[in-house]
Amino acid sequence: MNWVLNGGTVLRDGAMDADALALVDGVVAETASADAARFDASGLLVLPGLVDIHGDAHERQLQPRPGVDLPVGLALRDSAAQLIACGITTAYLGVTLSWEPGLRSLAGWRALKAALPAARAQAATDLRVHLRFEADNFDALDDALAGIADGSVHLLGFNDHTMAIVKKLGDPVQTAKYAGRAGVAAGDYRALAEAVAGRRDEIPVARRRLADAAQAAGIPMLSHDDATLEDRALYRGIGARICEFPMAEAVAADARVAGEHVVMGAPNVVRGGSHLGWASAAPLAERGLVTVLASDYVWPAMLEAAFAMVKRGVLDLPRAWALVSANPAAACGLADRGRLAAGLRGDVVVVDPDQPAPVAVFAAGRLAWIAPGAAARLAG
Repeated sequence: MNWVLNGGTVLRDGAMDADALALVDGVVAETASADAARFDASGLLVLPGLVDIHGDAHERQLQPRPGVDLPVGLALRDSAAQLIACGITTAYLGVTLSWEPGLRSLAGWRALKAALPAARAQAATDLRVHLRFEADNFDALDDALAGIADGSVHLLGFNDHTMAIVKKLGDPVQTAKYAGRAGVAAGDYRALAEAVAGRRDEIPVARRRLADAAQAAGIPMLSHDDATLEDRALYRGIGARICEFPMAEAVAADARVAGEHVVMGAPNVVRGGSHLGWASAAPLAERGLVTVLASDYVWPAMLEAAFAMVKRGVLDLPRAWALVSANPAAACGLADRGRLAAGLRGDVVVVDPDQPAPVAVFAAGRLAWIAPGAAARLAG
């Protein structure tokens, strides 16, 4: 079905203008088709669909409580329903492939990979995979390389959390947390972590194999939690041109000088700061040091963060919305979305600015979700 959205204020070419938006054959069009159904967007904002470069909230559907696992297909269906209701029309699921048993294990990756084609076929949101590969997960390297080669991976992230985990294992509370997620006894988890940490010298070769495979497949790469300028230089040297969650302002500044996108979490903006005590994302975004806001662990935070940025009074809505739509699309090399322009995907979120909250979401030109009570805005 083709659509024309009338009466709203449309974000187009970096400006907000009262205008109609036409969707024809799945893409934004210059003019509406004669058979277009109508959506009354009066009093509403018509914005490009959200592009989430990193979100791992799907893990709560896979494992709602430590040691409680649900079928992967059910978890992905629930995740897709939540994503589209949040206005997220493109989602890179942050799938951590770790040496840990349980939720983030090799078995977990294989199960999710097997279930994704069916989930993608049913979902309105374009579901993609941001594979977060733990640096010393050598036993899973061949599976990661296979996923890159067969198109199952759309974004490769370099993670290195092992030593930070090992440092916490002297704390019984922290050990219990990690062991509970992995579904093993605390002592077994501690022994496994220490054994993995003993193979650190193998990391450079594995990392290079992954980078070479991603470059050959044309998959963008990012580094996660860069702590120093040396970290950023290392990953830049292997082709990771996105800096995700830098742990120091100087690292973000260095990435921007190099023309790289810098990602931080939308919950950081919504909460007014990092839950880990790191840098506050909002002022860094206002200064141009952060260019992308991702859902991280809360999908609704993306839309909320954009409007929170506007309320701060430095960025207008077009510039704030670019943080959650145009910029992440550009960072991932998606030239067909993130903006409302003729010929681009008809990914649209219609927002009530007084809430702010989605009223309707169109994905690839189709009405994919509508808020309760908004059906009166539809006309055949």
